Amino acid sequence: MTGSLYRGQAGLPFSSTLRVYEPLEAFPEDQRAALKAAGKRAVSRAAVENAELLASLGRITRPGGDPFPTGRTDLVRVTRAPGIPVGDDATKEPAGADTSDGAALLYCPSQLVLRAGLAANALMEGIHGPLAELLIPEEQRDRHQERIDQVNARDGIARVHTRASTWGIPFSWFSLFLESDPQDVVESGGRILTVRVWARIAEALDRVRYAVANLALAAPDLDMLDDLTQLTEWLELFHADSMVELDYGAVADKVYPDDSPMDVRLGIECLAEGDMTGAAAAYRRLASRWIPIRQLARAS
Repeated sequence: MTGSLYRGQAGLPFSSTLRVYEPLEAFPEDQRAALKAAGKRAVSRAAVENAELLASLGRITRPGGDPFPTGRTDLVRVTRAPGIPVGDDATKEPAGADTSDGAALLYCPSQLVLRAGLAANALMEGIHGPLAELLIPEEQRDRHQERIDQVNARDGIARVHTRASTWGIPFSWFSLFLESDPQDVVESGGRILTVRVWARIAEALDRVRYAVANLALAAPDLDMLDDLTQLTEWLELFHADSMVELDYGAVADKVYPDDSPMDVRLGIECLAEGDMTGAAAAYRRLASRWIPIRQLARAS
């Protein structure tokens, strides 16, 4: 499963991700050599996706019942800087490209140890906390906290480059993108395995700040405003030459072609103009597209 084609997540919950890719100079100097080496080992984007999926399945089935990553290996996704074509073969060098110093490449480390800890904490604090305590015993959580402490001691308090969502994409994420942004549709056997959309981080920040400013005036009680504010604060942590990627994952086959970025933008514009009818119409389009996906989480 480590060939040139991403196999997708057949039979698993739909999972989508929002990632930030940074230039090499954004990382501590002692991490740069490892990032470059990891990037060169990834023969294609598909190989990284399949390796990460296989590793996650292996963790939940390994003896001892410890589902947490050990941190001994951490995958790295690599792509081109904004303005240079990206896609499933993004790690391949175009003819004549000067990448000897990594300047034309952007890196997104998986940071599985940190992300697993955050996910476990969210699970413990949620409505399924008692069940989580049974599935993830305290001893295993304590052991993983030691791994997190080791990562923080080595790297400092790191920026988490990846956000994940299951059973649908948060509407706030769509505020970062336009229909005209570059995208890659990965297909096989008549179905869409994933769709990836990219935006320069400066453009994404301009768009989300516009959304925050307008919702703060027109609909300050809307839950989405809190999501947009948190998204803005997160993006502001990263290098100015970074790139943001929305990876739909397997849910793309259910919703693509997807007008959600346009519907979110139109809904916010309508609210800002006092056009409640237009805003309601935009929300109905979003709801008709995404509520059935979210309901699958409760399907038997």
